[in-house]
Order: sequence, then structure tokens, then C-alpha cells
Amino acid sequence: MPQTIRAGEWTITALSDGHMRLDGGSMWGVVPATLWRKLTPPDEDNRIRLALRPFLAVRGNDKVVIEVGVGDRWADKWRKIYAIERDQTLERTLRSVGVAPEEVTHVVASHCHWDHIGAQVIEKGGALVPQFPNARHFAPSIEIERAKHPGHARSGSYRSEDVTPIERAGLLTGYEDSSEILPGLRAHVIGGHSDGVAVITFDEGGSGVTAVFWSDIVPTSHHIQPPYVMAYDIDVVKSFEQRSVWLARAAEGGWIGMLYHDEHHAFGRIRKDGKRYAFDALTAG
Repeated sequence: MPQTIRAGEWTITALSDGHMRLDGGSMWGVVPATLWRKLTPPDEDNRIRLALRPFLAVRGNDKVVIEVGVGDRWADKWRKIYAIERDQTLERTLRSVGVAPEEVTHVVASHCHWDHIGAQVIEKGGALVPQFPNARHFAPSIEIERAKHPGHARSGSYRSEDVTPIERAGLLTGYEDSSEILPGLRAHVIGGHSDGVAVITFDEGGSGVTAVFWSDIVPTSHHIQPPYVMAYDIDVVKSFEQRSVWLARAAEGGWIGMLYHDEHHAFGRIRKDGKRYAFDALTAG
């Protein structure tokens, strides 16, 4: 059964859209290979295996998908380059917990890189259409613009066709700064990894436990030390500063982290361990 946690009135379930591989050195930045190779063993092409893990958050009539995964719209060339594995899909794992795509009410993206939003658009009858036709879609405003007009430096990270069908359908809303998407669900645009990447919180400031979707701010349970900034990040200094702030908040508050790319762990807490942080996985559903 998929793993589930509670955050206030929200029930949050880890789903799957398969796996992929990215270059280990790029995922780890300045961290020495002698260290990261032990934590995330690479294949013969120096790529490490990463989960593509959407989450379903349910409260009453609200059925919210946080991040959607990579999707199926990939030529064989790119499937091989990124070793995209479609062992699971978002649609199948959603249906396994009793939710059809038509029943999803909201889709929230932390940013618009293709490995995070590719599955929100599907090909149907020769056209690109929303996979969740009745859902309001949310993404950082600056990320929507980057996806539509990435420019040369960012062209490898975005695909305009991941957002334009959603926009044409009148389902896309941009958010900025710290925005309340729904009561008890907030998105905080912090930047660093990309121009507008956000962390997404559930029941922040409430009386129960707070959950935080880390996106690529903390891509895996091994990236919990503030200096462990990916080489993919466009602003390393900002990433370090924001990671320092949010890791401290999560540790002090006992927040449950939701991990998108960690191969083995969907949920876990970060705590102070001397001058460093430690990760405690949540293994029970």
C-alpha cells in the first residue's frame, strides 16, 4: 500500500511516476565523489537513480496533486539519455488509491522543470490536453514564463508544451511570494535552484504536525546539509541561504518532509545532530 501521513486535516499519500537517472556530479555539486558515490551509487555512465514521486493530498472534497512527474511524452533518444523508467505512472498510482484523474481538484507545481510537470499534459487524439481536466493548476508565475520563454541558458530545463495546453484550457494560475493555495496549503517562492522554485507546506502554523514538500530544495534524504547544493542550481549563494533557513525551520518544528527524488524514502524528519543535520525516515504508513 502507498505510504500515507497526516498533517492537520490533510491526508497525504506518496504516489509514483516512475524513475529516471541524472548525472551524479551535477546532482551533488561540490560534494566529493568519494562521499556521494557511497550514498547514491552511480551506474557506468555516472548517473544516479532518482524517484519521480508526486503526492496526493486529500481534505474533504479537495483532492490535490503536488508535482506530477515526468509523463510519457518522450522520444526514445531522451528516454535513454535520462534512463526514464515507466514502471509506475501517476495515473496508475492515483487509481490504485481510488482517485481518477477527472476527480483531481487542484494540481500544484513547485516549479516548471520538465521532470516535475511533464505528466500534467497528455497526448489524446493527436492533441496535447490536460491530464487533469477539472483541476485548477498552480505554478510560480516566473516559472510559467520561464517554461514559455526559457532563453538559451535555461532551455534544457523547460518545455513550453508542458504549460501551454493548461493555459489554453483556462486552468493555469500563477502564484508569487508566499501564497495560500487553499486553507492550510501554502506555497513559498524562494528561488535558488530555479528562478521561482517553491517549498509547499501543509498545516503550517496549525495545531498539528506540519508537512513540507521539499521539491529540489532537498531532492533526497542525503542532501540535508546546507552546503550540499546541486550544480543544477542557477544561484548557488541563494540556494545555500534559503536551504539554511528552511532546513532550520523544519528541524526546529519537527516537520515531516516530503521527498520527490529520493529513491527509497517518501517521508522523513530532519533533526539537528551536533553541528550537522540527520534524517529520520518515516517507514510506517
